[in-house]
Amino acid sequence: MKRAKIFEIPTLRNKTYVFKDRDEAAYVLAKMLEPRYKGAQDTIVMGIPSGGVPIAVAISKVLGLPLDLFIVRKVQIPGNPEAGMGALSFAGGLFLNQELIDRLGITPQQVEGQIERVRKELKRRNHIFRKGRPLPDLSEKTVIIADDGLASGFTTLAAIRGVRQAGAKKVIVAAPTCSDTALHRLSPEADEIYCPNVRSGFYFAVAEAYQNWYDLEPEEVVRRLEEAGYLREQADMRRQVA
Repeated sequence: MKRAKIFEIPTLRNKTYVFKDRDEAAYVLAKMLEPRYKGAQDTIVMGIPSGGVPIAVAISKVLGLPLDLFIVRKVQIPGNPEAGMGALSFAGGLFLNQELIDRLGITPQQVEGQIERVRKELKRRNHIFRKGRPLPDLSEKTVIIADDGLASGFTTLAAIRGVRQAGAKKVIVAAPTCSDTALHRLSPEADEIYCPNVRSGFYFAVAEAYQNWYDLEPEEVVRRLEEAGYLREQADMRRQVA
């Protein structure tokens, strides 16, 4: 079985609170990617909202690559909104943890009900963050999927499958921090994984890589996209088409 090539910073292995905030972490990650992907042809950076937006913006800026978003949400366990049994992307990429579903006795009807809720939320977030636009043409492109951390890796797995379905020829996963579990889960599906802070052990929290951690509200996500020129560029493109 083919496995992704892993790029990490060994001195950061199993350490916590190694980044001041998402912006510092994004810069470290971007510099890791720079030797191979600065100005690369047919390459696009796609951030996973919300936390992945600052990461994607920085990578796009440092590497001089186009920026877009790939919207993915976890499929929640019924009655437990904090836990997931899989993930679904706006482009249709779906991953379900069937072993967990069977163990918890979740019925097919319950699974489909949760998936339908996620579909509605994906449409809402696509409207807020991408103004309802369709995905860009990813045919034969290299796609760098960026997030602020990989715990289980389920949402990123759905993203990988989504961009593959959209025609991407090469998929790079980039996140400042990740668990060994996520690496193991994603390695057979990605081509390369960049993660400066890899941590092993039974317990893993993305937040523990950051000294200053908070959940990004939609308003901040939109503000960062506006500052990066992303939303302005999309508005210009819509006017040209019109």
